[in-house]
Amino acid sequence: MKKDIDYSLYLVTDSGLCRGRDLTRVVLDAVGGGVSMVQIREKNSSAGDFLSTARTLKKNLSDAGVPLIINDRVDVAIAARADGVHIGQEDLPYHVVRQMLGPDKIIGISINTYDQLREAALTDVDYLSLSPVFTTQTKADIKEPFGLEGLKKARSMTDKPLITIGGVNRDNLAEIMATGVDGVALVSAVCSADSPADAASELIRMIRDNRVRG
Repeated sequence: MKKDIDYSLYLVTDSGLCRGRDLTRVVLDAVGGGVSMVQIREKNSSAGDFLSTARTLKKNLSDAGVPLIINDRVDVAIAARADGVHIGQEDLPYHVVRQMLGPDKIIGISINTYDQLREAALTDVDYLSLSPVFTTQTKADIKEPFGLEGLKKARSMTDKPLITIGGVNRDNLAEIMATGVDGVALVSAVCSADSPADAASELIRMIRDNRVRG
């Protein structure tokens, strides 16, 4: 696992939720407010547009010291020299992605069940993303939510960095952080906010105030 990576506030992009605003501007404003990691997840973008966005964000995020993660597309990650890739259970197997990217890149994997968690915990994957914690409207392939007790159970099963996504908002953020996870991944709470910078600033404050100290 890579050291000193801040998973606290992990922004997952969705240009369709940006209210007509430029995706790059939304991301950079959010980073200015406190987002600590960014994943580009643009399912409807062409490969060329995806790569162009990734290259632009990589340059700007490198200057800010914020890692750029690419969802699914290992080829785009390599071409854009991104910091890593996030893969789902139906994407390329983890060991293949690691061989393609090498030992220094960040790789995260979506976890929908405890069996998947046990299997992933035996690898050198960098972080696990528990999905969903609650029901959500941003993904169509909804799995059984972990819930707060499920997050606590997952925390007891591994020392690897854990983040969670799905139904996370200001109202439940304190309870989620109290389970011992390392951070939360958010989409609409940042992308759709009137001010992505202000939203990120408020969220990162809540995360830090309610983090369980190990």
